[in-house]
Amino acid sequence: MTPASEAETAEMVASAKSALRIQGGGTRNIGAQNSGTPFSTAALSGVRLYEPGALTIVAGAGTPMAEIEATLASENQRLAFEPVDHRGVLGTNGTPTIGGAVAANVSGPRRIQAGACRDSLLGVLFVDGAGRILKNGGRVMKNVTGYDLVKLMAGSWGTLGVLTEVSLKVQAIPEAAGTVTLHGLDAIAATKAMSAALGSPYDVSGAAHLPVGKDGTAVTMIRVEGLETSVAYRTEKLKALLASTGADIAITHNAATAAQEWAWVRDVTPFHNGAGDVWRISVKPTDGPQVVAAIEARAPGAQVIYDWGGGLIWVEVAPDTDVRAVVSQGHATLLRASDATKDRLRVFQPEPAPLTALSAGLRTKFDPRSILNPGLME
Repeated sequence: MTPASEAETAEMVASAKSALRIQGGGTRNIGAQNSGTPFSTAALSGVRLYEPGALTIVAGAGTPMAEIEATLASENQRLAFEPVDHRGVLGTNGTPTIGGAVAANVSGPRRIQAGACRDSLLGVLFVDGAGRILKNGGRVMKNVTGYDLVKLMAGSWGTLGVLTEVSLKVQAIPEAAGTVTLHGLDAIAATKAMSAALGSPYDVSGAAHLPVGKDGTAVTMIRVEGLETSVAYRTEKLKALLASTGADIAITHNAATAAQEWAWVRDVTPFHNGAGDVWRISVKPTDGPQVVAAIEARAPGAQVIYDWGGGLIWVEVAPDTDVRAVVSQGHATLLRASDATKDRLRVFQPEPAPLTALSAGLRTKFDPRSILNPGLME
């Protein structure tokens, strides 16, 4: 099924007799994949409203991310939340779409400064499991259910409704970007350095640590963006602030180089084409090194990337390794693994009983027949 409008989407959902497998561009095969009828939003495509002066864009959910980015770039603007392209790490094809980014709430390194995808989301238009067309936010400020559906739909993975249109705030592309790079720090020292940078007044927009960087040695990266003179000033101040780490510190002011470096982190490039399982773990940044040490004790040879100042940890381990068993604090999602491993360990972090009951209640409210990606997040 590939509807071309909200009305067709509503009609198809309302008349469905069995489960539907909601898909955007087909780039994120995460979660339990049901055997239902494929339901694609690809034809719900196109920028419907773009107001550069108001920093707002409205587009069909199936609009390719490349089209969104090109449209914004023509006015020197961008999406603030720096969406991740999961194709490399998941080994998928397809075309990333704006609706898929919203449904998965995908957010890159700039989240520490600009917030997650849901924080840029102004409004949604979607069809629920009963075939009703619902609106919230954006040009429609009130919805009939009483819920904040804008935030609710972000990260719901198509289990509450089929997104047909999204409205997002955007931001200007800064004049310059610079990266302060520290070489040779261990995870504990790197976490302290990133925390110091993020706690400084220098408006850091990226903080990542790779125990094994491109040259095979540990590298810690701090990014700042803005006016050229401001970037130059802040990178020098950060270099001075972090001098006590004893690391070899370098500064890069080339915007193109910075973009490539941070895309490498954003898209988890070191784990592309790997044979191991990949986990995504959210933790309190100061707990990161201890969490990784516990994982490494269970899975020697684990490969790690720290993002969000240490609050997001990407881990690649040997197949069928239960990382979640040693993560006592935090939230672990199994992104890449065999179907058997996903079935055994579950993809999404198990919820406490009260949250499970709340989630079930919401799904009953919005999908009373349980036909929208049933079981995907269980």
